[in-house]
Amino acid sequence: MVRKPTWPALLLGLIPFVGMCFTVPLWDRIHPFVAGFPFNLFWLMLWILLTPLCLWGAYRFEMRADTRRPGGRQSGAR
Repeated sequence: MVRKPTWPALLLGLIPFVGMCFTVPLWDRIHPFVAGFPFNLFWLMLWILLTPLCLWGAYRFEMRADTRRPGGRQSGAR
């Protein structure tokens, strides 16, 4: 049975998308340099590194929601 994702998981999944796609006018410049990289390259690399953290958080919310549902996944069950 397919179930709806939790709101916190959806929001955590959307944060990297919004951070990379809809903030372009804020970081679309070369200067200043950050850590030796042009700012726009630094910004994208930062979000590439932060994306797994956001998705891990979303996964944790989903697993917590699964254990609270009747018939949900039990610890150690696959």
